[in-house]
Amino acid sequence: MDSAAQSAPAPFRVGISPDFFTDVKADVKAGVESIVARRLSGVDGLEWCAMPPQDNLLARPEALDQFDAILALALRINQESLIGVDRLILIARWGVGYDLIDTEALTNADVALAITPGAVRRPVAESIIALIFAVSLNLVQQDRLVRRGGWRKDLPRLGRNVVGRTLGSLGCGNIAQEMFRLSQSLGFERRIATDPYVPPERASALGVELVPMEVLFRESDYVCINTPLSPETRGLVGATQLRQMKRTAYLINTARGGVVDQAALVRALRGGWIAGAGLDVFEQEPLAPDDPLLELDNVVLAPHALAWTEQIVQANTLEACDNILAIARGEIPQHIVNREVLCRPGFQRKLARYRRQE
Repeated sequence: MDSAAQSAPAPFRVGISPDFFTDVKADVKAGVESIVARRLSGVDGLEWCAMPPQDNLLARPEALDQFDAILALALRINQESLIGVDRLILIARWGVGYDLIDTEALTNADVALAITPGAVRRPVAESIIALIFAVSLNLVQQDRLVRRGGWRKDLPRLGRNVVGRTLGSLGCGNIAQEMFRLSQSLGFERRIATDPYVPPERASALGVELVPMEVLFRESDYVCINTPLSPETRGLVGATQLRQMKRTAYLINTARGGVVDQAALVRALRGGWIAGAGLDVFEQEPLAPDDPLLELDNVVLAPHALAWTEQIVQANTLEACDNILAIARGEIPQHIVNREVLCRPGFQRKLARYRRQE
């Protein structure tokens, strides 16, 4: 082999997590593949392919070490996944939740995690508003009533309007702020949020008042969960918080099921502590066939897909591909979760590989 061939740089390899090919609808798979092909194919020195299947979607080191970057949907990555992994530099998460990924382990392995907040902001915010109207207007119950031959005289209860109500959010970050923007013309009398990380002036610019958590649950007519799942937030909403809510209030969760103690929520829905709930996420997904939530008529359920629209498939994939392409150029993507990795010598050495290939 001549010296030029020996010194030729290896291609930047991108692995697509296997659940994109097995666990999503055909139109989602086709949409992701089409955009990945359009954005990544033909880029000099870059190639992409499907990852090998991973048992229980838990990444194995020998699979991760085949790639420089992974486009990940629901791939699980823990400390054991990264043993001996030297090549990998980026996990490009398709979405914003990363509770299935050990970020500390990634940092220790000199691997960055990038997410796609711009892509999910509007679709998830619209999903929250949709659930608010669905629970307020008894939409599911009205649909079922008509299908079994009933009419309005048979309605179990009247709906209600949101005008004059208080909209509350546990968390006031990217998605919650978009939710509050969308709500500005809907007639809510008051909008409140709890978030220790958001400056009061940013909330105030949206017409949102930052309040203690107890006030949020006591005074909101709709409590929307807009916080990521982490060790600090797991089970954050339990029986104490649900009992603080008005009996006429609704809980809306499109974030992560683990933020809410689901057993306590079932008790609240059965016992009339609150009026109802709209849920797109659950502690266990998918729900077990005997899950008690399925027996309740004061809860609207969606399969963690309410925000899965044509737009979010396109935007998530484009933003994730842009994160990958930035690293492939030796640049830092915009939305890195574990930013402490950027200062590590090992990460910087990996990044320098791609700068040298220009």
